[in-house]
Amino acid sequence: MVKVYLKKKITPRIAGGHPWIFRNEVDRVAGEVKAGDIVEVSYSDGKFAGRGYINPQSQILVRLLTRNRQEVIDEQFFHDRIARAWLYRQKLGYVENCRLVFGEADELPALVIDKFNDYFVLQTLSFGMECWKPAIVAALQSIFSPKGIYERNDVPVRELEGLKQQKGFLSTPFDTNIIINENGLKFHVDIENGQKTGYFLDQQDNRRAIQHIVKGADVLGAFTYTGTFEIHAAHYGAKSVLGLDISENAVAQANRNAALNGLDNICRFEAMNAFDVLKQWGKEGRQYDVVMLDPPAFTKSREQIQKAITGYKEINLRGMKLIKNGGFLVTSSCTNLVQPDLFLQTIEMAAKDARKKIRQVTFQAQASDHPIIWGVENTNYLKFLIVEVS
Repeated sequence: MVKVYLKKKITPRIAGGHPWIFRNEVDRVAGEVKAGDIVEVSYSDGKFAGRGYINPQSQILVRLLTRNRQEVIDEQFFHDRIARAWLYRQKLGYVENCRLVFGEADELPALVIDKFNDYFVLQTLSFGMECWKPAIVAALQSIFSPKGIYERNDVPVRELEGLKQQKGFLSTPFDTNIIINENGLKFHVDIENGQKTGYFLDQQDNRRAIQHIVKGADVLGAFTYTGTFEIHAAHYGAKSVLGLDISENAVAQANRNAALNGLDNICRFEAMNAFDVLKQWGKEGRQYDVVMLDPPAFTKSREQIQKAITGYKEINLRGMKLIKNGGFLVTSSCTNLVQPDLFLQTIEMAAKDARKKIRQVTFQAQASDHPIIWGVENTNYLKFLIVEVS
């Protein structure tokens, strides 16, 4: 097996548990390698660090899969890791819909598997993980006997690994429009064409957090996608709910979801640009008891962090101006480059500029089926905040 020797200065980060080894952190590679090969990694003093897969084309040269010298990386390895991930979710009570594998947090870097009841959607986001896709599919078939498996590898990050974007069936074809249950509600999921893997499971716990503040309330939701927060609000007793999203397709599906739950008399969705509308309605003096903001990631690169912060500050300031005295702001950020402290500072700045006083009700991360590994920043990406605004 080819050996990769690390530079001395990088030892603490890798020894501390981070699985990524960047090209400029490697002292030398002893032997010839091709993308996807399993290599042995040693610290600068020759001590064993772990084994993982290599890709000379990628900035992340090696991603570690194991720190155990005795562990062999083969098909059984992937079966065992996926079985272990499933056992963890079951212990936490995620048995119907969950993120079954959350990449680095489950020691399977660059692999995402979402479970929608009997259907599975996977993403292999690196060359090394793509090589093991048949083993991963075999493990899912063996552990779950699923009704269907679909790949959503239509993501640009694969191109950095020398892979093409693609999507399609990894099992016998099936109807990719399914219905799932969440918190006593039903939602249409478009596995083939929905965003990411078709549905945002990471907010499933946070959607329950609004149940008391929306009772009897007039609620406005912006960046609603397919309306999950808004439909939860109607279900929990809101008087009226209006959801806005720029996508006509998302709005159509959100209205279908409202009808599916018999809540279309309380909850409606319109296709509008939330940035423009929040500003305009603020000028008009419109007021709501609860405003909910769940925007997409505003940046994927460190160079654009300031632009993202400006965007978050702007929409939260606009949102606060639409809230009745003593009402609530429900706000999220899924940009992992904006860490929790920075997000809270941004909300504080928005409150100052809006001349509002805020009181924190709750501050949470993503649902626990997306576990956070301390020291691996990209596993701690979702910020969910409720504040009282006066």
